[in-house]
Amino acid sequence: MKLIFLGPPGAGKGTQAERIQKAHGLVQLSTGDMLRAAVKAGTEVGKVAEKLMADGQLVPDEVVVGIIADRSQEADCANGYILDGFPRNVAQAEALDKMLAARGESLDSVLELKVDDKILLARIETRAAETEGGPRADDNADALKKRLDVYHAQTAPLVDYYTGKGLLKSVDGMKSMDEVTADIEAVLAL
Repeated sequence: MKLIFLGPPGAGKGTQAERIQKAHGLVQLSTGDMLRAAVKAGTEVGKVAEKLMADGQLVPDEVVVGIIADRSQEADCANGYILDGFPRNVAQAEALDKMLAARGESLDSVLELKVDDKILLARIETRAAETEGGPRADDNADALKKRLDVYHAQTAPLVDYYTGKGLLKSVDGMKSMDEVTADIEAVLAL
């Protein structure tokens, strides 16, 4: 099973991906974690990424797709994986489609966690106030607003992209964590 989890920052993608991966024997693939691992392992793609990051540049889509291509062929991904944080835009989605097609593979589903931006802002303010030792640098309303703006401009168009491919399944991310997990499981069972 090959899945993508979509939703704005703070929607609970990471939490839900962790729950689903455990329940189905999948691997959660985070692009940030994979970039760091490829650099540490000294792979060809990792060497390219390391130089770009050292120069303060963004890692191009083709390099990120290369890292996903390498990582998704490792033995622990044999049962499938969940992409969390990738693709971030339509160009990345198209590159992912090409990579999978070249291997004779395809995505099984794209799960969108639908949430209300205003409630996300309230959540982040509550979390920041309750964080022991003080909030993280990006745990504030201003940082979240910026991240939401980027999400809506760059990533939200993926909803239409994957709807057009018949892959998008939406769940109400405003429910409790357990209810969201149950809704995801129901969608996956279809």
